Amino acid sequence: MSYSTPERGFFLHLPWKSILLRQCLLLTLVASVVLTLVTSAYALTSEEKINIRVYKEVSPSVVNITTTTLIRDFFSVYPRKGAGTGSIIDPAGYVLTNYHVIEGASEITVTLSNGNKYNATFVGADQENDIAIIKIPRLKGLIPLKLGNSERLQVGQRVYAIGNPFGLNSTLTTGIISALGRPLTTESGRVIENVIQTDAPINPGNSGGPLINTSGEVVGINTAIFSPSGGNVGIGFAIPVNTAKSLIPDLIKYGRVKRPWLGITGVSLWKELSAALRLPVDTGILVSRVDPKGPAARAGMRGGNRPVEISGIIFYLGGDIIIDIDGRRVTSMDDLKKVMMGRREGAMVPLKVIRGKRVLTLKVRVRLRS
Repeated sequence: MSYSTPERGFFLHLPWKSILLRQCLLLTLVASVVLTLVTSAYALTSEEKINIRVYKEVSPSVVNITTTTLIRDFFSVYPRKGAGTGSIIDPAGYVLTNYHVIEGASEITVTLSNGNKYNATFVGADQENDIAIIKIPRLKGLIPLKLGNSERLQVGQRVYAIGNPFGLNSTLTTGIISALGRPLTTESGRVIENVIQTDAPINPGNSGGPLINTSGEVVGINTAIFSPSGGNVGIGFAIPVNTAKSLIPDLIKYGRVKRPWLGITGVSLWKELSAALRLPVDTGILVSRVDPKGPAARAGMRGGNRPVEISGIIFYLGGDIIIDIDGRRVTSMDDLKKVMMGRREGAMVPLKVIRGKRVLTLKVRVRLRS
């Protein structure tokens, strides 16, 4: 008499195909678990995905710029090489960069991301803001970068610098907006206002390249670093793209920037100076001289007639004091430039001035000149 448990009897009578199916299912489960573990170990974070997307979108439109400048000394003339970065901003081949990248260059070569090289021609520059436009031939497939709005930037916002530091092409670095509205004094002594500060690593060769937001838009033009050693220490500066956008049309059309011209020489007032001169206000612009052929003279503005010398500078007392332009209070010549910038030729701009004990409103017709 034989005996077997129901479980044992069930196993002994299972078809061989069912056993094989069970083993396959077990192997599939194990493989799925292993694959999941391996995949998760190498999965991209959301931040990494943004970095990769921005680089893929932007890098084809960032170019390498090399220059040759002829240097003369007492004995001979010899070439000096330079390098920088630029951004394609128009399908016609216009490239935006820093003026100091191409300053004095006798030859400019642009290398695209695909390695193709082209001779570039100088189009125009604004030394005051270290902006320049160069041009390569119109080529099929040139993709211009989108110029964003630097007025919307906030401290802490993530940004990317793409360029060619030390000749290493198409390098991406990341960081944040560290500060806004910085003044930057260039090597030539010019002061560029409202500059962006970033800790995105910027090194020699990055100059002229784009500072990009997470949407792939240009928000600045990388232009300088602060570094005792010459290398990156986390303090880089970029010119706001809105500054460049206001200059680009004139640079392409005229080769230079046409700015509103009043035709005055003015002195910024401060409390101690006003007190010493016994002026009725502590701040404003004391009009020293007025060009007789300028817009201010035609509007009736008056300059001074009594020369004085303070700290080695001669100016004239007795002229109008500008305190307001088009409803905006001005305290310096820089304020005046900012308020007037962007005004169209022929536009009428009201200026409030103090003349003696009276407050007058003069209407000045804008004239532009380079």
